[in-house]
This record gives sequence, structure tokens and C-alpha cells, in this order.
Amino acid sequence: MTDTHASAAPTGPAPQAIGTNPQAPVPEGVRTAADVVTPEVLARLLKGVGGSGRTANHTPFGGGVLAELPEAGPEDVEAAFARARAAQVPWAATPVRERAAVLLRFHDLVLQRQAEILDLVQLETGKARLHAHEELQAVAMAARHYGLKAPAYLKPKHHLGAVPTLTRVTEQRVPRGVVGQIAPWNYPFELSVGDALPAFVAGNAVVMKPDTETALSALWARELLIEAGLPADVFQVVLGEGPAVGPEVVSRGDYVSFTGSTRTGREVARSAAGRLVGFSLELGGKNPMLVLRDADVEKAAAGAVRACFASAGQLCISIERLYVHESVADAFTERFVARVKAMRLGTALAYGADMGSLAGPRQLAAVTAHVDEAVAKGARVLAGGVARPDLGPYFYEPTVLTDVEPGMAVCADETFGPVVSLYRFTDEDEAIARANSTPYGLNASVWTRDAKRALAVASRLRAGTVNVNEGYAPAYGSVRAPMGGMKESGVGRRHGSEGLLKYTEPQTIAQQRLLPMGPSLGMDDAAYAAFMSRSLKVMKALRLR
Repeated sequence: MTDTHASAAPTGPAPQAIGTNPQAPVPEGVRTAADVVTPEVLARLLKGVGGSGRTANHTPFGGGVLAELPEAGPEDVEAAFARARAAQVPWAATPVRERAAVLLRFHDLVLQRQAEILDLVQLETGKARLHAHEELQAVAMAARHYGLKAPAYLKPKHHLGAVPTLTRVTEQRVPRGVVGQIAPWNYPFELSVGDALPAFVAGNAVVMKPDTETALSALWARELLIEAGLPADVFQVVLGEGPAVGPEVVSRGDYVSFTGSTRTGREVARSAAGRLVGFSLELGGKNPMLVLRDADVEKAAAGAVRACFASAGQLCISIERLYVHESVADAFTERFVARVKAMRLGTALAYGADMGSLAGPRQLAAVTAHVDEAVAKGARVLAGGVARPDLGPYFYEPTVLTDVEPGMAVCADETFGPVVSLYRFTDEDEAIARANSTPYGLNASVWTRDAKRALAVASRLRAGTVNVNEGYAPAYGSVRAPMGGMKESGVGRRHGSEGLLKYTEPQTIAQQRLLPMGPSLGMDDAAYAAFMSRSLKVMKALRLR
């Protein structure tokens, strides 16, 4: 996602419907990149971030340089891990309620200073402001949840021992040490600090490599966590290109957290497995939405717009395949396409746009290739299908395709852009089979008025999360429940107890009292074996577990 265009601040035109031209002047009072990323702000965010080289990130709004940044080499990564290891020991010794209190203070600071992070996320990703706010909501939810629930999740548990009353067993949770985290560019606030919060409250330090193009959002999160009371060295950030810096982080972590492509996820898994350290991966998706024959068509059409085009479709849990029952297909398609054509595209650092830009030239090329190949092979465009350089270098209209066939890349491969393919079906079993017919299994959506049918269909979909009568937000926002992928969409879960306990090692401490686990009280080996055999039968009869 690196670009070398000349520097250009976003002009901030008012949102435009996709068939109109933007207004040229910058509206009075609208902020630009120069207003947000000042030298003072940049110096503050980069405090404590080392790097012997130089790199830069760019804004999709114009394509120009947003900030000059330090680039880490192997020695810088090694130094970051050394600082993190030294800081992790006293941090782990800090009572869990004090660690949790940091997250709750961070929650409040994020909400109080939200305009700052919304500006940064928009400038770094090109997304609409409301979609940037979705990231803020997710981070606040995770901070609140783990700030309040971590003490219970981490509380030592007492178990029945090998010999009741004689063996006392305690299970406690021990932090893994220093977590190596690779964070993606598409949700630079939520998928960086949102995944780090449970690691911190569990007593770990984190060395994070965010994507260079969206590093400022992660650095802002670090600044606020330190302000909330997190020791600075517990949270290290190293910057640089993924192929160079990423493996250095993966090769040193006591646990590895990765969000990104399935291809890179396999490499991360091989590296972590070779060192016998744990890892969690959230990877790609080709997520289906099923509109059943009894669905509310108007609500389904509105929900499909949210599900398909949030953050210009650059969301691993967004919908890329729409399966609509034949009996409601015409009505749904008419309403959905009309809503898509009415979407407003814009670059202003303000609410009002329905969709923003793609993140960079790589994404624009991938989206264009998928659409152009599908059309060349016979697919029809119902809406969109073209780039919009008049709005910005990486804008692409929200696109709806039909007559998509299995031989087309857009049918099975993740597009990761504002493109959705629409398919009709007549039989629910057929629709479920088609929905499951990819290597991915991250998210799915079912629309129906029948709650019983919804549960039955959802249970048959091979996806880590299934949303009923919404696209992705209810499952993702329900932070007490686990979220993650099946099949090639990942390993492990974020959110809930699993999202925290994965950053710990279970340790069992068993104390034997009064009598040893062996012959005693004058028993020889044979007598002891007979005594234990009788005892085992009694414990089964008493249903002692």
C-alpha cells in the first residue's frame, strides 16, 4: 500500500451521490491533514518509538505523504522486546484490578477525545467517518468488558483433587510474557489496540507492528493507554514494511497475535509452531448473506448496504455474497440497487458520507481486476463498476454484480472491496450448501421473520459468527461472546473469556496433605493398590468429578 505521489492534503468536499461530481472548494471549518497531523502531534505520538531507518505513510485522500516515520531494523525490534521483557515482570505483579482500572480509564479517554482518533483513522484509511466510529465503538466495548470482567476471568479456580480432602488443587492463569502482535491496515484502531487490551490486562507486555500506512492510529492508542496508567515500556511499537519487520516480531514473541490474509497467516503459524509458541489468527472471509422467502425485504435491503459497504468493503466480516430466495429476489434487488446508487461518497473529516475511499493502489487494482474479469466473462453490473478518480485516486463506486459464475475470481476469492455478487435460490438447503462452499468460514448473515428458522439455518452455516437480521455488528459487538473464524478464516478467538485466556498459560498447583500419594500406614504395594482400586469405585459411585 505504499504510494509515491506528491504530498496533497484532502480537500474535504461535501459527500456526493455516486453519479455526481464533487465540489472543489474546501468548506469553511473542515479540517485537513495539515490541521490534524501537526509536527507537535507527530512528535508526541512518536515518543519512545525507535528506528534507525526512515519510512512514511500516506493518506488515500489525495495519495500524498501524511507523516514521516522511523523504520525499525532487526536491532530495533530486539531492543523493543528487551524493554518489554523488563517491564512485563513488574506489570504482571501488579494486582489484576489495578491493571483492569487502566482499561476503564482508557475507555473514558477514548470517548472524551474521539474527534482525534476519528480524524486519524479517516486520514489513514480513507473510510467514512461513521465507519471510523465503528472502530471507536468496538474499542470502547472491549475496554469496558475486560476492564470489568478480567478479575473474574483470571481469578484462581479450585478443583477437586486426586484424593478428596487430601489433595487441594488450584488452577491459576499466568501471563505468557511478551506478545508479538501484527495489526492490519483496514481497522487500524480496533484491530491494533482492541486485540492488545486483553493481553495487557492479563499481565503481558506487547510489541506491536502496525501497518506503516496506518501507524498513527495505533500510536495514538498507545499514547492514551500510557495516559491511562499503562507503563510506557509495556507497550512497544515498531514500524516498517511487513516482510522485513513482521518476521522479526513473530520470531521473538512468547505468543503471536495476527490479523491479515490467509496466505500470510500460514507463514505466521509455521514460524510460531516451529518455536512451540501459541498463536491466534484472524484471516480472510468470503461471507454470505441469505435472504429467506419470509424476510422483510425493505429491512434486508437496508441491512445489505451496511453489511457490504462499511469501510468500502475492506472488512474481513463484511458480506461479499448475497443469496436471495427467488420469491423475493426481484423486490429485494430493486430496493437494494436503488439504495446503492443513492450512496454518497466523500472525503471530508465529518459525518455525512455513506462510503469513503479504498485504502490505496493495491486495493483499487484488486477490486478493478475482479470486476473487469467478471464482466468480461458475462457478469452484469447492476450498480457501480467504475473507479471515481474525480473524487480521489482510490475511489471505487459501490458495486453490485449478478450472473456471476464459479469460474470468475469474484465468485470465490476474497475481493476486500465494495463489491457484492447477487445470486438467486429456490431451496434453503441449496442456499446453505452454496454459502458453505468456500474455504472460508468467518461470518454469515440470515434474514427471516421466523426466529426458529433463523436458528436452524444459522446452525448449519460453517462460520464463526452468524448474524440474524443484520450483517455483522450484533455478533462482533457482543464482546462477552467469542468471535473468530472456522476453516481457513483463522485459529483462535477474540472477545469473551477466550479472547483473554489465550494470552495466559494455565498452571495447576496441587498440594498433598496428611498422607502421601503412595503406600502408607503400614500398607505394602499390593494393599495400597487394592485400597486405591476400591477408592476409585467409590468415587465413581459418588459421581465425584
